Amino acid sequence: MIFAKRVFFWSGVYGILLLLPMYFLEQKLGIDFPPATNHPEQYYAFIGVALAFQFAFLLIARDVRRYRAIMLPAIGEKFLSSGAAIWLFALSRISAITLAPFLVDLILGCLFVAGYLRSSESPASRIAE
Repeated sequence: MIFAKRVFFWSGVYGILLLLPMYFLEQKLGIDFPPATNHPEQYYAFIGVALAFQFAFLLIARDVRRYRAIMLPAIGEKFLSSGAAIWLFALSRISAITLAPFLVDLILGCLFVAGYLRSSESPASRIAE
């Protein structure tokens, strides 16, 4: 349980530190990575949903046993986003600098799977309770 707790805690902290500043960077990102955002509602919705997941990671870290089932959508979030980014990179639709944070998500997804597997209860531990 300690492994999963640490993985989800630090993933949540990392995600919050990465995503929170994006609320203030819409215009700068439009200049640095044109074209500018045409649909700001989608930009802010993405950040909001991604940020909400970071708080879910922190919740999982607080009580791994109780929130273990939430690990499954968390794993999905990591692999779906990184998989889409890898596909877009393979089609030359995004740059390597855009792909990089999604590769971190791919690594975190693998760690989430390991945390999920390592946090499973063995039959012997269920009998002891």
